[in-house]
This record gives sequence, C-alpha cells and structure tokens, in this order.
Amino acid sequence: MKLSERVAAMQFSPIRKFNPLGFKAEEDGKTVYRLNIGQPDVETPACFMDAIKNFDKKVIAYAESSGVNELLDAIIKYNGLYGIELNRENIIVTNGGSEALSLVFTAIMNPGDAAMMAEPYYTNYSSFLNQANGTIVPITTTAETGYAWADKELLEKSITPNTKALCCISPGNPTGRVLTLDEMKIVGEFAKEHDLWIISDEVYREFAYDDRKVASFGMLPEYADRVILIDSVSKRFSACGARIGCIVSKNRELMDGVLKLAQGRLCSPTLEQVGAAALYNLGPDYFAEAKATYEARRNAAYEEISQIPGVVCQKPGGAFYLMAKLPIESSEDFLMYMLTEFEDKGETVMFTPAEGFYRTPGMGKNEIRIAYVLEADKMRRAAELIKLGIESYKAKKA
Repeated sequence: MKLSERVAAMQFSPIRKFNPLGFKAEEDGKTVYRLNIGQPDVETPACFMDAIKNFDKKVIAYAESSGVNELLDAIIKYNGLYGIELNRENIIVTNGGSEALSLVFTAIMNPGDAAMMAEPYYTNYSSFLNQANGTIVPITTTAETGYAWADKELLEKSITPNTKALCCISPGNPTGRVLTLDEMKIVGEFAKEHDLWIISDEVYREFAYDDRKVASFGMLPEYADRVILIDSVSKRFSACGARIGCIVSKNRELMDGVLKLAQGRLCSPTLEQVGAAALYNLGPDYFAEAKATYEARRNAAYEEISQIPGVVCQKPGGAFYLMAKLPIESSEDFLMYMLTEFEDKGETVMFTPAEGFYRTPGMGKNEIRIAYVLEADKMRRAAELIKLGIESYKAKKA
C-alpha cells in the first residue's frame, strides 16, 4: 500500500521539525528560549473565557456553517473601525486562518494552477496549495532589501501562464514586511491587469510599527471583486488554540463556492465562536496596548541581533517575526548544535531555520526566523545566546 503522491510530496513543518530536540534539551535540564513558533506568552483577554462561561444554552448545538450571527456582527464591527463595510454574507467563519486558506485554495484552484507569493513565505502555504492541486510561483526577495516585493517589474518577472492568484501576508510572516496602501494599489492594479485573485492574509493587521498606518486590501473598493481577506483571532488576541478565523470577500460567487465546502465540514466550534465574538468587540485601546507590547519586543530583539558580527538583518516593520542571515553555512546544523551541544549558564535558544520558507532551491540555508513572542528582557537574552552560540559553533568548525 502507498500514500498519495500529494502527501508524499509535502514537507514536514520546518517550524515544528526540531521540537523533539528542544524537548530533549529541556529534559536534560536546560532552559530553552523558544523563538521558533508564533505562540505569544501574552495573556488571552479574559472576555474570551467569560463569554464561554456565561453561555446559557442547554445544548451545544451545531452552528450555521457560515458562523454564528454574534460573531459575524462582531467581525463587521471590527472591520468598520478601518472603514471596511461588510454584511454577514461577506463573511464565513472558519477553524482558524489555516482552514480559511485551505477552503479558499480548494474553491479557486484547478490542477496545475499556481499562486504567486513573495518568498520567504509562511511555509504552510505550500501545504494548503498542495492539497488543492496548486503550486507556488515565488517572487524572490532578499535580506539585503528588507524582503521588498510590491514592485510591478518584479511582479511581471514572476508571473506565469498558470498563475491564478496573488497571495499577500501583510504584516508579513516570516519577514515582518508591511505593505503601505500605495503598495497595495500597485499589487491591485497588477492583479486587475492579469485577472488574478488577491488573497490577503491580514492576521497581524494591527502590528505595524514605527508609526506605520494599518493598511488593508479591504480599504480599496476598486478591487473588491477579486479581494479575499483572511483573518484569525490567533495572533491579534493571543488565542492561537481557539482556532477561529474567517474568510471575508464581496465576491458572491466565491463565497457561495466556499460555503459548499464549509457545509461539508458542518461548522466551526460553537463555544469558541462565542468567545471570539467577545474578542472582536474589544476596542482600539486593546489594539494599541498589544501593538506597544510587540513593538518593544521587536526593538529588543533587533537591537541585539543587529550587533552580531556578520549578520544581515533589516528592522522588521510589523507582525512579530524577524529574519536574519547568519555568518554560517547551515542554520539547520547550527540549530542542532544549539540544542544538543551548546549552553551558557544552563540556557540555550530555539529558532526556525529559514530554508523551508523558500520555494527556490538553495535559498535560505543560512537564514533564520525568530518569533519575538517573549518579554523584552528574555528576547535580549535569547539574542545574546545566538551570538555566543555562533562564536562557539564557528570555533568548533575552525
């Protein structure tokens, strides 16, 4: 018996690949600063659990496949803060942003179709597209340019006859790149010219730093027929395990197609939707506080990482990730060394090797992604451990 060619071609997540080594290091008594997964240590707002505790129905019944009205209305209210006008029929609630992407790709892709996307990109996009018989066409960027990609000339070089969609994560994972509204217009005009869907992953929407303004493709009504917004409570509200996301689009045909798929999986969990509605009803004060927290962590991580000799690192503009090119040959080999051999005062650090975030073979071998999801002092210490680890690793290799 054999598995499908589709699943055989998939890679394991480079984000979780080295977890067993991290657990083993902890079992051996080391403290491991975990910067490999975007799991913040910020407390989930209490309103989430309060709403669930106050749920007064006698039966936890199936919800509508598109979502409970309480949550749909809260999402409408939240988007209204940014001038994005929605109706309930413009939203389908999903089991996290991951299912949102899987449903969208299944709805729009035919075998052989492709989606353009700037590399490095969130690695699970490869899995989502593989499941939908699609592929990624990379828009190659570099650490030296801060991973910039919203350029018409660069986009024209990357498109293929099979390209059907253009995917955008802003603020970006793994690069922290934030598109301005003007850059979104460049992307929108390109997509309009080539008749492409725009899939805009905006789960880090508020986390735009250094006085950057929140920007969304939903603010550009001239592209509404082709824009598909992806959202989630995971990052904005530090509720990764709640698994509530949504698809937002004003394209009726698309939403009808996605609803067919959503009905097949019945519904997202009812109680989590009740809790998520409370989260979406939090106001601008909450967003400002969360943004300030991550910006301080970004500053701490960047200040320390940028001082390591030979490192190439541009200050990320948003989300809570930082990409760095290290003065080594293999970040995977370096990470294994950090988890199995290195320690300083009983401590070491875990990050994500970046090769798995690239489609182009050979790229990203000496790059890493850091998730600055720990308190600022811990981020400084973790960066110091990377510096000390590089010194020790290079001495061993000499």
